[in-house]
Amino acid sequence: MSRTNLSRRGFTGSLLAATALSACAVQPEAPAKARVVVIGGGFGGTTAAKFLRLEDPGIAVTLVEPKSAFSTCPGSNYVIGGLSKMSDITHGYAALTGVHGVRHVREMAVAVDPVAKTVRTSGGQTLAYDRLVMSPGIDLRWGAIAGYDEAASARMPHAWQAGPQTELLRRQLEAMPDGGVVALAIPGMPYRCPPGPYERISMIANYLKTAKPRSKILALDAKDAFSKQPLFQDGWAALYPGLIEWVPLGKDGKVVEVVSGEMTLVSDFGQRHKVAVANVIPPQFAGKIARDAGLADQAGWCPVDPFTFESRQAKNIHVIGDASIAGAMPKSGFAASSQAKFVARAIAAAINGRPAEAPVFANTCYSLVGPDYGISVADIYRSTPQGIVAVQGAGGVSPRTPADAAAFRHLEAMYTHGWYASATKEIWG
Repeated sequence: MSRTNLSRRGFTGSLLAATALSACAVQPEAPAKARVVVIGGGFGGTTAAKFLRLEDPGIAVTLVEPKSAFSTCPGSNYVIGGLSKMSDITHGYAALTGVHGVRHVREMAVAVDPVAKTVRTSGGQTLAYDRLVMSPGIDLRWGAIAGYDEAASARMPHAWQAGPQTELLRRQLEAMPDGGVVALAIPGMPYRCPPGPYERISMIANYLKTAKPRSKILALDAKDAFSKQPLFQDGWAALYPGLIEWVPLGKDGKVVEVVSGEMTLVSDFGQRHKVAVANVIPPQFAGKIARDAGLADQAGWCPVDPFTFESRQAKNIHVIGDASIAGAMPKSGFAASSQAKFVARAIAAAINGRPAEAPVFANTCYSLVGPDYGISVADIYRSTPQGIVAVQGAGGVSPRTPADAAAFRHLEAMYTHGWYASATKEIWG
C-alpha cells in the first residue's frame, strides 16, 4: 500500500473524528423534565437530591446548602466522649455533584415564594422550581429556658447541632478538674434524636470513669421516661455504678432557668445546681426557612400529608426530616433518609405520570452505652389517613437479658459503627 493511500485514509479518519467531535460539541443539552430544588444538605436533603437523580437523571436537581461539608449529629456523642474525631463524622458533597450531577449552591436559602415557586438565596440568586424539598432540620428555641440564649451557649454548650459546639463541650470536659459535676439539661418531647441525650450521658460517663473517676453526672430531665430507658439504665448500672444521677420531671428534673455566669441550673421548684460543666439542650422547632415560609404550625413544626410528605400549607413543597410532623416516626437521621427516598420516588413518579407507591418507612437507631456495649431499636412505619403509624410486630428493641450478654452487646456495638459507615456512604458516598 502506498504512502499516498495511507495519508488519505488517515486524513479521512481524522476528518470523520473531527466531524463527530464537532457534532457532539454543538448538540444542545436536553431540557430537564423538571426542576427540583432541595433545601438542606443533611441526612434528608442529601438523600433526596441523590435519589432524585438516581430515579430519573432527566430531573434537574439543585441542592441549596451553605456548607461545603456536613458534620452529622449521629456519631457526635463519640467525639464528645473521646472515641472519635470531628473528621470521622464530616462528609463532603463531591460524589453528589461529580458523580450524580446535582448542582450545589453554597448559599443560605432565605426566602421561599410558594406562589411563584421560587427560592431566594443569601447571594441574591432566584431559583425556580417545579417541586421543592425542604429538609432544614431544627433550630433551637433561644429563651425557652430563661437566661439561655446564643451567648450563654458559649459557656453552657448545647452541642445539638454538630460542629464547633461539639468540640467546645469536649474541651470543657477535658479542662474540668477531677471531682467536678457535669450536668445535662434534657428537654421534653419532641426534639431531635430521642435517645441522643442518654447516649451522650453514657459517652461522658465512659470518659469520666477513665480520666476523672471522682467526677459525677447529673442528668436533669423534663420527662419521666425516655427512649430505650431500661436498656440504658441496665448499662449504666453495669458500667458506671454510682456515677450517673438521673432526675426525672416528677422529681424536679425540669430546668427552667440558667445563670451562665455562675454555671448554675435552676429547676422548676427553684432548686439551684452549681456545676463545673453544663450541657443545656433547649427545646427546638423547625428550621427558620420552613417557619418563614409559613409551613409550620403554632407549635413550630411542619404538618405534612402522610402519604406524600407534601406540606399541608403549600402545594408542591415536601417537608422531610426533623422539621416535619411525621406521626410515630422519630426525629432521626435514619428516619429522614427513609422519608427522602420515598419522596424522591414519589416526585419522579408524578413527573413521569406514574402512580406513587404505597409509603413504607423504616427507622433503626443504634446507641453506644460503652465502647463495647451497644443497644438498638428498629421499627417499620406505614401511612394511614390518621397519620404515620408503627407496624405492630415489625420492630423491636435489644433484649435486656440475652443468653450471652457480653457477646451480644459487643455485636451491637459493632453494628453501631457498621450502621453509621453504611448509612453515610449511601448518602454522601
